[in-house]
Amino acid sequence: MMMLALPALVLIPFIGGLAAWLVGLRGASRAAWVSSLITLVLMIVLLAQVTISSLGSGAGTGGWFAHFSMAWVPMLGINLRFDLDGLSLVMLWLNALISLPCALLSSRNVTDRAGLFHCLLLATVAGINGVFMATDLFLFFFFWELMLLPLFGLILIWGDAGRQRAVLKFFLFTQGSGLLMLLAILGLVIVNAQRTNVITFDYFALSQTALIAPVAPVLMLGFFIAFAVKLPMVPFHAWLPDTYASSPAAVSILLSGVLAKTGGYGLIRFVVMLFPGAAAHIAPLAMTMGVVGILYCAWLAVAQDDIKRLIAYSSISHLGFILLGVFSGTRIGMEGAIAQMVAHGLSTGALFIIAGLLEDRLGTRDMSKMGGLWPAMPRFSALAMFFAAASLGLPGLGNFIGEFLVLLGTWQVSHVMTFFAAAGLVLSSVYSLTMMLRVFYGPKKTDAVAPLGAASVPHIAVLGVAALLLLALGLYPQPVLNLSVPASPHVVSIAQEQAQ
Repeated sequence: MMMLALPALVLIPFIGGLAAWLVGLRGASRAAWVSSLITLVLMIVLLAQVTISSLGSGAGTGGWFAHFSMAWVPMLGINLRFDLDGLSLVMLWLNALISLPCALLSSRNVTDRAGLFHCLLLATVAGINGVFMATDLFLFFFFWELMLLPLFGLILIWGDAGRQRAVLKFFLFTQGSGLLMLLAILGLVIVNAQRTNVITFDYFALSQTALIAPVAPVLMLGFFIAFAVKLPMVPFHAWLPDTYASSPAAVSILLSGVLAKTGGYGLIRFVVMLFPGAAAHIAPLAMTMGVVGILYCAWLAVAQDDIKRLIAYSSISHLGFILLGVFSGTRIGMEGAIAQMVAHGLSTGALFIIAGLLEDRLGTRDMSKMGGLWPAMPRFSALAMFFAAASLGLPGLGNFIGEFLVLLGTWQVSHVMTFFAAAGLVLSSVYSLTMMLRVFYGPKKTDAVAPLGAASVPHIAVLGVAALLLLALGLYPQPVLNLSVPASPHVVSIAQEQAQ
């Protein structure tokens, strides 16, 4: 069952997207959220089976849970190969939890070519699922490009003013860095073929060559830059603020909630785990850039009037903690980075839901034209305060757990970096509370806001679920920390052994 569930996680969103495109306006949103709901149910079944299997075998966490492989291009050693470990499972859960509200909420806002919109949105979701499971490097690159191409159409067709410039920057940064990764993949395959006389793109086979190849540092850089752009890491972040600000609400939620996490996932899976020696040499530079990103983008967030751009810059700032944790070389830092990916996905996705609803109601993203919204929107405003508090790292919420563990891991490596990274949390308090004061407090500057009624019940429900998940992660993070341990490429999958 688990073996077949892996390709199903890619096929179900694809089929749902095609169905949405074929049925047109009336049934598009229904087809989209039904396929997202089926994916979520499949994730529940998969998690239950992984838990039962781990308890039954007594193996615990940290290994490979499921495996699927089928020949694709045998002559070139390319297979349709998926493997599942704890890190993949947690990231798949994050994608399932965020893509479902994207499908639900977009049905209220998208009326122009709704079928095509939901088709492209679900194709992106399918590509992301593939990225989190693919262990054939050609297949990984295929899904890496697949999750990006539909986004170009989503932003270009349904984006706001300035979308042409935003999508051009998005295309240049992502495709340029993707080309570097493709060259690194081909280089690793060629070096491995010279060593073994076998052409293969298999992640596990190539991991042996990655450990001993003299050109490993050069190959690692190709992967590193591609994932640093996607995360994004300063100075590769220039595409993100314009893209987030110009995208439709559902796309902004998906971009910030999940797509950025593919960069963090790639850094763990294909940089630190595949090239441990080369990654250790570049770690001081990566951690330094993480600290620079935390401080620089937090400072830029303070200066923003556009609420979407404020959230975008704050997102880059908090993603710097992921970079710190991944390259700290400590287990506690890695645990913090993964916890931060989950918490950041939930909190930033929720903040973009809030920004999207405010833009729909007010017709503007300019915070200087907002104010005094709490009396008109009390429940919505209270949830906004919750997520602003989560973003600034309030103890008891998921973001605090991730950032605290990262700082603990970084402290073991560099006291100075820990000090400056912690200083970034002070700036996050400034821009988070300033946003609340400018938008929800003070004198009322517009009469465009109606009291929050039944029409916004889906928004309240989605934000409420995200709040509960952040609270659960903040109060009891151990199950997520135990489950999300990344498996080594040098350990053969139990599921693969059983299949053989």
